[in-house]
Formats: sequence, structure tokens, C-alpha cells
Amino acid sequence: MTLFPASRDVITDRGDAGRRLDLVLRRHLADVAVATRTQIQVWIENGQVRVDGQPVRRVATRARSGAHVSILLPDRAPRMGVTAEDLALDVLYEDDHLLAVNKPAGMVVHPGYRHTTGTLLNALLWRARGWTGGQRPSLVGRLDKLTSGLVIVAKTAAVHTSIQRARESPASKREYLAVAYGRVKARGAVDFRLASDPHQRQKVVVSPVHGAASFTRFERLAHVAAPHAGLSLLRCRLLTGRRHQIRVHLAASGWPLVGDPDYGEPRWARILDTTLAETVRAFPRQALHSWRATFVHPLTRERLLLEAPVPEDFERLLVTTHLCEFRQDACGT
Repeated sequence: MTLFPASRDVITDRGDAGRRLDLVLRRHLADVAVATRTQIQVWIENGQVRVDGQPVRRVATRARSGAHVSILLPDRAPRMGVTAEDLALDVLYEDDHLLAVNKPAGMVVHPGYRHTTGTLLNALLWRARGWTGGQRPSLVGRLDKLTSGLVIVAKTAAVHTSIQRARESPASKREYLAVAYGRVKARGAVDFRLASDPHQRQKVVVSPVHGAASFTRFERLAHVAAPHAGLSLLRCRLLTGRRHQIRVHLAASGWPLVGDPDYGEPRWARILDTTLAETVRAFPRQALHSWRATFVHPLTRERLLLEAPVPEDFERLLVTTHLCEFRQDACGT
């Protein structure tokens, strides 16, 4: 099998400002198995990292928000090893430069050693067979396997970088819907710093000293008393895009997501209404849906508003718990 050097582009965000470049890249390359902090330092010293087009060789260089960082990764198996598969795709929007899809809960976004087929990228590669030469799907952000909703896909590396930059604008929005336990206040923000769990790399923990700055705004759309537990429907807006950010921020605030297998709690057992308790207990995943994205199109300069309809399981949870039937007038949307 032929190997080739792969390039990776990232746009630093507000949480990266003032942090060492090696630490910033360690976070952004969390999905790259070989990207340990020591290895990233070697890449920087070898001139494999450029910031805004200029090579940077000091690992302690401080990052700024909005910088374009390009990393030349070591030789690895070519992406052509990912197989195009004829899988169903719910395409919400598409033009010559990007598309938006509605990912179902349970679908893995990107192939890995445990999931080599059946992923969103496998399906996108099949769709890309009809694209013009040189275009290839590039995921702008990712969703956890058990999170449903909107995923933005760029068709070229240049468009990917432009969308990332556009998403850092204060005028851009990334909104999620979440059902959480607890009597959540009407609105607020969470700014706990987040880092990888040193004992379980697949998980994230609040880390005031070593964590990356992370910001989530929330608004309570509806709530039910559910004595001894409480249930709230929240609209969450990401100001940074850390892994598991909403799940960890809400759990650390005392409002874990219903059904969250990693950061949740079995608070359904406290609910006195047995029907309500069973409905919540039976929900098979974290109650989190990537709902809306608003940003300026990188080529046409039009303002795009993309929305993923609430899936049946999530809507059924809302209706059965009496949180909301998810009508526009009922949820203030």
C-alpha cells in the first residue's frame, strides 16, 4: 500500500488564545492516534507546522484566536482506503461548495479501527462520486455516535478552512437541543475548562488548571417538575467546540443529560410518576440533537440558516414527558 504525507488544517478559536502551540495542536488533533504532545513538538521543530503560512519552530509559541494552522502529518495509509458505500443520507442542503446532512443517532461519523464501514464518511464518499474533479468530503466538526443532527461538510480543503473561520464569527451560531435532569435556571452560561480524562482518553473532565477554555450558553425552553429529579428542555449554543462540551458542561453544572452513558446519572429512579420515570429510563442515548447552524457562506457571502428536524425518538421523548410537542410556537423558536 502506498503511503503519503497528509496535511491537516485547523482554525484556532478563542479558547486557544495565549496557549502554547503544542498544547493547542494536541487538542485539535485528538483524533490522530500518533499526535502525542511529544510527537507534535517534533513536528513543530522539524518545520512541519505553519501558522498563517509561515513555518513556526518554537513549541512554546503562543497561539492567537483565528489563526490558520497547517500541519504536515507523517506518512500514513491514504484516505482512499475508506470505502464508498451506498448508504442512505438525509441531505438538508447542498450547493457546489458544501452540503449539510442530518445524521441519525447511532451512526459513526468517521471510520476508525472499531468502525471501518457504515459511517457518515463512507456514505459521503459514495455521494461524492458525481462531484467535480478534486472535490472530496471534509467534515466541519463532528458529532458523537449517539448524538443526532446537523453536520456540515465541505467539498474542498479551502472551503473547509473558510467555514471554520466563518464559524468563529460572533454572528455565527451553533445550536443544540438537550433534555437534562434538574431544575435548570432560565438562561445562563457555563465556562468550565475541559481536558481529556488522564485515566480514560475517550472521556473529558473539567480541569481548571490544564483544561482548554470552553464556553456554552443555554436557555431553558420548557420544564416539568418531575419531583425529586426535574426535567428541562434546553437550547445550547456553542461558543467553542470542545469534544463532549455540552455533555460535560451540563453534567458538571448538576444537570446531566437524560440517557448519557458516560456523564449521566440514573435520576429517573427518583421520579415519582412511574410512567414518566419509565419513559426517561428507556431513552436509549444521550438526549442531544445538533439543531441549527447559522454562518456566512464562504463563497456566495449569503447568510445560511441550516436546521435539522428533531428525530422521532427525541420528539417522542418531549411529547411523552410533556416538555414540549416541539411546535415553533410552543418552544419559542
